[in-house]
Amino acid sequence: MTDQIKIAPSILSADFAQLGKQVQEADAAGADRIHIDVMDGHFVPNITIGPVVAQWLRPVTPRPLEAHLMIEEPDRYLEAFAAAGVDIISVHQEGAVNLHRTIQTIKALGKRAGVVINPATPVEMLDAIIADVHLVLVMSVNPGFGGQRFIDSVIPKIRKVRALVERVNPACEIEVDGGIDAETAPLVIKAGARVLVAGSAIFGARDGVAAAMRRLQASAAAALP
Repeated sequence: MTDQIKIAPSILSADFAQLGKQVQEADAAGADRIHIDVMDGHFVPNITIGPVVAQWLRPVTPRPLEAHLMIEEPDRYLEAFAAAGVDIISVHQEGAVNLHRTIQTIKALGKRAGVVINPATPVEMLDAIIADVHLVLVMSVNPGFGGQRFIDSVIPKIRKVRALVERVNPACEIEVDGGIDAETAPLVIKAGARVLVAGSAIFGARDGVAAAMRRLQASAAAALP
């Protein structure tokens, strides 16, 4: 596994009246990818956006677009997100009825495939799929809303995921989403994550997106072994 840290600003916390501008600010500040939280009001108790927003963002940034599908029946929307220009599609282990088929469909569409686990989901649930995915996204809050407090009990889980990845699929990325800021970033980096999803810490910062990105990048880099 690489020790390169990647930052994925989540547009869930952006100002949607200035979405294109804010994504470009994050891009200019060194964002490695743009994280798109998709919620359907069923799998999680919130409704956000669909493929059309990804389609609008595709010409705005050259960075990879990452769709995090917090939805029921994700298979119904894989082709739409792929056609919209998304580069990475991640689905929840808890929400995909036939997870292996879903992952294979994402890969057949020419996209990188990720699997997501919630805070209460055992790492062992990844055993049968870890060899087939490009990334594992560990939720450090319960999915559905931005601005939640980081759940400390996920730290041992990240360590377990790191050990599993190193044993079975060393090329797989480990990503963490939820409550990530300059204080919690070092915790997940030390546990083995290398991709950080951050929303409020970037788009909600009083001193602006660029300053927030620099702060998060410095905090995470300082935690590398």
